[in-house]
Amino acid sequence: MKNRSLSRTLSVLVPYLWPVGRNDLRIRVMLALICLGLAKAANVYVPLLLGQTVDDLAVIGKSSMTALGIPIAVILAYGFARWSATAFSEVRDALFSRVSQNATRQVALKVFQHLHTLALRFHLDRKTGALNRFIDRGTKGIQFLLSFVVFNLLPTLIEILLVCGILWYKFGIQYALVTGITIALFIWLTFSITAWRIKIRRQMNEADNEASTRSVDSLLNFETVKYFNNEAHESNRINHALRAYESSATKSRESLAFLNIAQVATVTIGIVIMLIMAAVDIRDAHITIGDFVVINAYLLQLSLPLNFLGTIYREIQQSLVDMENMFSLLDEVPEIQDAPDATNIHISNGSIQFKDVSFSYNDNQALLSSVDFSVKPAQTVAIVGPTGSGKSTISRLLFRFYDVTAGIIQVDGQDISQVTQHSLRKSIGMVPQDTVLFNETIEYNIRYARPDASDEQIYEAARKARIHDFIMALPDKYATRVGERGLKLSGGEKQRVAIARAILKDPIILFFDEATSALDSKTESEIQENLKEISKNRTTIMIAHRLSTIVHADQILVLQNGTIHERGTHQDLLSLKSLYAQMWEEQKRARNKTA
Repeated sequence: MKNRSLSRTLSVLVPYLWPVGRNDLRIRVMLALICLGLAKAANVYVPLLLGQTVDDLAVIGKSSMTALGIPIAVILAYGFARWSATAFSEVRDALFSRVSQNATRQVALKVFQHLHTLALRFHLDRKTGALNRFIDRGTKGIQFLLSFVVFNLLPTLIEILLVCGILWYKFGIQYALVTGITIALFIWLTFSITAWRIKIRRQMNEADNEASTRSVDSLLNFETVKYFNNEAHESNRINHALRAYESSATKSRESLAFLNIAQVATVTIGIVIMLIMAAVDIRDAHITIGDFVVINAYLLQLSLPLNFLGTIYREIQQSLVDMENMFSLLDEVPEIQDAPDATNIHISNGSIQFKDVSFSYNDNQALLSSVDFSVKPAQTVAIVGPTGSGKSTISRLLFRFYDVTAGIIQVDGQDISQVTQHSLRKSIGMVPQDTVLFNETIEYNIRYARPDASDEQIYEAARKARIHDFIMALPDKYATRVGERGLKLSGGEKQRVAIARAILKDPIILFFDEATSALDSKTESEIQENLKEISKNRTTIMIAHRLSTIVHADQILVLQNGTIHERGTHQDLLSLKSLYAQMWEEQKRARNKTA
């Protein structure tokens, strides 16, 4: 998995280092590389200037003070080199920041857009909280890799090679060998311990995902928790997940402490050995005091990149683990895809044909079997039946959230599997049974159907949905926020917002999935008259539980066990004295009891 993640990461990230069509970002990359080179050159040169200063001062100590101007110049050069190393590094990071931020944004957007191409089946099977964590940690990992690997890890390795070369050239191969062996041991130790820590990190992520998922799920179902007095139960579920995270996080920190101690011990041993070697060479007059300072400065200077190298490696591994989940989302192949030669649908009349349609989620769960019916232009067809009979499945197939298992669905004679999903869904308006609103204003939720709609068009849609007066009576009117999933509105108010949204879309085909199920009798009566007006000259399919709402339909389909059990007008079906007539009598008795 590690190699796969690394190769996938590189293939995804490389284009963002040299973005096509973004000359401004390319210029920033080039300038950042120049600053990187200047910073490393200054950094390597600093110990040499410090050693020269020490030797000059030693000479001055044995001679007159007239030579004081020489070490002052060297000291000034030393100070400038140290400042330059830091300044160029900061300028480099500032220049590259926009490149890394752009890459993070583009990748996050790519994942988000990909999620919207996946089928409904995927989203029903996955947990929203976990998906958000995948994207959040994955994008942070990408930003880390871009910022630190490109401008810190590789330059640090180059700096180590340069220092080893200078030590070899000025003081002998033995110094380069000790430095190289110390670095090799450090890297081996870091890699070995980090491989063990990665398993702990993966456990941490799993526990974090579970805690986040349970938290989001519980808060989204706040009312249900209250209805059943299950606050303690929810707390126990969260606490169980948090305990697992606590345990893994503690192990992770303990293992990090062990790694840091081992790394410091390795570097310290290398430094001590080289300082002893330098002391012996000074005694034998092979090097000067200034050279001793140079060796010590290089060792101290390398210890920081070495420790940083260990941190970088750990973070790279952790970032790769974090990105595994996000890249697994990109690996998901959209179940529903446009055909290679798909064209935009052209609807003039709005006729609908289901021809011998069957559908099942799997081989053991057939939801529809050989369903065959037609809806003529501007006709209203109602679909009724017991719970689980397949009513809502018809709407999902028409919107092409799923593809049929067998048969064909046509709109104006065009096979919907051969047209683009975007053009198909643009032509159909939907008022669902369970209306979920965005945590935005009422205006935003209505305008969602047509973002370019004018205010007056929104008001007119609200009037037709019989909700304009209610909105205007609110303190903030159309700027009123509806809360998470629209919880600040009643069921009927949310349903009327959904109806207004469908009206604003102005589609040729309308689909009402028990659109008045959440309304009281008075409001339902008002909306029913309004729906008749809205449906005029439009092809309309209505899924209904209350049979009183569909008596006017041109045709009623009665589903049972995924097949059409009866069909006809309201009077036709009553005369059959079968399933529909039984349902009608049951609802009639229920209405009489509550009257």
